[in-house]
Amino acid sequence: MTRMWTVRDAARALRRPTADDDKYSRGVLGMRTGSEAYPGAAVLGVEAAWRTGLGMVRYVGPARPSALVLARRPETVTVDGRVQAWVVGSGTDAATRGTVESEALRALLHATDPVVVDAGALDLGAGATAPRILTPHEREHARLRAALGLGPARASRLAGARDTAEATGAVVLLKGATTVVTAPDGWAAVVDAGTPWLATAGTGDVLAGVIGALVAGAVADERVTDAASLASLAASGAWLHGRAAALASHDAGEGPITALDVAEALPRAVAEALAAV
Repeated sequence: MTRMWTVRDAARALRRPTADDDKYSRGVLGMRTGSEAYPGAAVLGVEAAWRTGLGMVRYVGPARPSALVLARRPETVTVDGRVQAWVVGSGTDAATRGTVESEALRALLHATDPVVVDAGALDLGAGATAPRILTPHEREHARLRAALGLGPARASRLAGARDTAEATGAVVLLKGATTVVTAPDGWAAVVDAGTPWLATAGTGDVLAGVIGALVAGAVADERVTDAASLASLAASGAWLHGRAAALASHDAGEGPITALDVAEALPRAVAEALAAV
């Protein structure tokens, strides 16, 4: 059964902090994103994670994106340490990835913390063993399917994403005007909460940060139990991302937006979801 994701569904991925919380109990997200060529991806993902609401973001990356991240969000921790989830791959290119970075990513992808796998890490994420959410767009999904020997998706986008989820044992979030989320057991949801203005550079980096923040918070709260629970978090992240885009576009007179506009509107999308329950 496939369900259309709603604001009430998204609200279940969120939790208001209480007087008993600290930064660790609210979730710690590790981010291994960005590159010297694409440093902005790190900034956008980190910004989105913070604005979705969690206790700490640890950013681990090259010198240039690290400096830009700290300039934008000085509360970010840039030393390695314990986390409850990871985001990897945004703003990176598998073709130029070095051996040291590949081994570091493989270590994360074969550990136990959940990993949101984006862009330049998708080639490593497909065959990994950690709990994973793969976040390809259409062209990345086609390349991923080819590498898995699945061939083109001959039916619907949903059917293709389900095949990929089953083949990889991972949750698959297939980005698009309508976002499809599937789990390896066939669980599926469709998210249509955004605006066509989302089709712009960097919004995928924002989405990865949103999902990572939700996953880290859910792990801290012991709400991640299986692939279906990860899939529901991915769908909720897509809903919040789309709603933030719609709010940002409304502020612009229903006009164009940038990825940073989406990230900055996330607190309002989160507040709207929390008010729905």
